[in-house]
This record gives sequence, C-alpha cells and structure tokens, in this order.
Amino acid sequence: MAAFTGVSSSSLIAPRELSRQCLAPTKISGLKLVSFSNSGRTNLPLSFRRLQVSCAAKPETVEKVCDIVRKQLALKDDISVSGESKFAALGADSLDTVEIVMGLEEAFGITVEEENAQSIATVQDAADLIEKLCEKSA
Repeated sequence: MAAFTGVSSSSLIAPRELSRQCLAPTKISGLKLVSFSNSGRTNLPLSFRRLQVSCAAKPETVEKVCDIVRKQLALKDDISVSGESKFAALGADSLDTVEIVMGLEEAFGITVEEENAQSIATVQDAADLIEKLCEKSA
C-alpha cells in the first residue's frame, strides 16, 4: 500500500489553477494520486516542493523486526510489539536503539548509515528502511 507524504514543488502555481489540477484524478505507475482540496478556504499554498511516495514494508519484514526488537529489549510475552510500536514507548533508550540497529544489520545483512539510524523511531520505520536498503543492494 502506498502512502503519500510531504507535498511541495519548486514551481509556483496560481491557487485557481492548482484547484483545477488537483481535482482531476491522476494516475502514475498505476497509483491514484490524492486529491487536494481547499476545504472551504479561499487561499491554497502557492508552491508545492515535492511529492514523496513511500510503500509499507512487507509483513514478514515487520514481523522479523518485531522479533529482533523484542529480543534486544528483553520484553515479556505480554507486551505487544507491532509496526506502530515506538522504541521509546517500549522502554528503549539511545543505547538500546543502537543495539537494535546493530541487530537489524546483522539479521538482514545490511549497513545502516548514522543519519538513517537517527530517523528510526518505530518498528515500521526500521522495516521500511530495511526494505529500502535491501532493494538498493539487490
């Protein structure tokens, strides 16, 4: 499933023209774009910088990450770990997060750069990054 985040562009578009463009359904690579509306407001943003499309990781990747997180944090069986689980909410401090990343690198045979590791806050973030890195190396 694709998710659309961060919308902007470097070109300026007049609000009236933007409304016309955004109301028409558009398809790119088989994905239907999200329509933007002014929700009753008279002024829409004048510029859009970029549209970023990200795809959710495979369920088996998320499950494997959940298992690694559970093991690294020595969580009891009654504590639920899912894609939405935040490391901090599971009791992880910065050192625990580094150890989780190291465990993920070992389990998936990848290398996570420091700037990417700092952006990981949830199990889903980790799974998405892993699939991105695995796709790059393939």
